[in-house]
Amino acid sequence: MSTHPQIDQQITFLSTYNLNVSTEFYEQKLGLELWLDQVTCRIYTVSGSGYLGLCQASEKSTPPIGKYSSVIFTLVTQQVDEWFEYLKERGVEFEKPPTLNQKYNIYHCFFRDPDGYLIEIQRFETNDNKKDITK
Repeated sequence: MSTHPQIDQQITFLSTYNLNVSTEFYEQKLGLELWLDQVTCRIYTVSGSGYLGLCQASEKSTPPIGKYSSVIFTLVTQQVDEWFEYLKERGVEFEKPPTLNQKYNIYHCFFRDPDGYLIEIQRFETNDNKKDITK
């Protein structure tokens, strides 16, 4: 049993060159719901108590690193193929279509947001019956 204080929510923040373009991508393409608008940062509900924050990079701040980053924003779902089709219909270009990765025993696909951040849609597999191992 852990003795650390409780954590109520989790937010991953990504900086963006153009908050308006990123807002359109995450709202219109991914369909994320705005949870809190802080003008230069917008926070979206991903699931439960998990959130994604997009913050406008200022001229004085370190610029967003996007495709040069080792950051991967992963969305876990049983419906990888459905998400792939849904996003393709909205003009999202994929770097990798849904594929079984035997090394990690996952089924996943990859695409990038307008700032070049890598987004993965993933399902955990089991060897015997391909059920969700996160339950």
